Amino acid sequence: MDLLKSMFVLMLVAFLGCFNGECKLLDECSSDSDCEAGLYCFSCSQGFSGSRCVRSAITDQFKLLNNSLPFNKYAYLTTHNSFAIDGEPSHTGVPRVTITNQEDTVTQQLNNGVRALMLDTYDLKDDVWLCHSSGGKCYDITAFEPAIDTMKEIEAFLSTNPSEIVTLILEDYVQAPNGLTKVFNESGLLEYWFPVSNMPQNGEDWPLVRDMVSNNHRLIVFTSIKSKQDTEGIAYQWNYMVENQCKQKKILLFFDACSLVSVVPYSAHFVM
Repeated sequence: MDLLKSMFVLMLVAFLGCFNGECKLLDECSSDSDCEAGLYCFSCSQGFSGSRCVRSAITDQFKLLNNSLPFNKYAYLTTHNSFAIDGEPSHTGVPRVTITNQEDTVTQQLNNGVRALMLDTYDLKDDVWLCHSSGGKCYDITAFEPAIDTMKEIEAFLSTNPSEIVTLILEDYVQAPNGLTKVFNESGLLEYWFPVSNMPQNGEDWPLVRDMVSNNHRLIVFTSIKSKQDTEGIAYQWNYMVENQCKQKKILLFFDACSLVSVVPYSAHFVM
């Protein structure tokens, strides 16, 4: 009887696949409970058919090392067009006609281990908006949401997680004087601002992570507009980063004269 029962269970597993917490990475699944610890059930039509078990979070680098190294000695998961979220409702009253890049909200991305966000900032409706557009102009059909909404999500995360550091990389088309400064001020993010005057020059190391946390300098912001470093105190990205080609994918590096470290994947969408 026991032999028959065992054979029946094996036949059932072969027919139905894994379940009840036994499914491993990339095994097919029907719910989160099918997947083993550290995985969850996820569908991604561009990567695979159906639903499969994928990793639910990245490894916490500080558990591997600690926070006593310079900031540029750590690698951080980055999302490209972090704001371009599939299913984001229209905030302009017209249907959106543009490309999306993410499935998780900005808050979910941060909670899942993302520590750098690439945001495209534009002038629209006498305010700063996040848009996935072209030609340096944002339109109702390419707009996602007012930048203040996303900035408030980031502020909430930093407030709730007092030992975390977040980097913002802005593809910046805002021409309104102090437009970005206004958004950062109204969102409360200036409280965490890492000042340009503290940023290293000539390839020197950044401050230690633990010192950045102790000083509450936990938000690093880069802009693509060079003049804003002088006018608004927002670091011009190419004064502190280099871009190179690696296996046909762009990457950004915090500049280190000795080695290529602190890799931030430029083209990587948020994937587990």
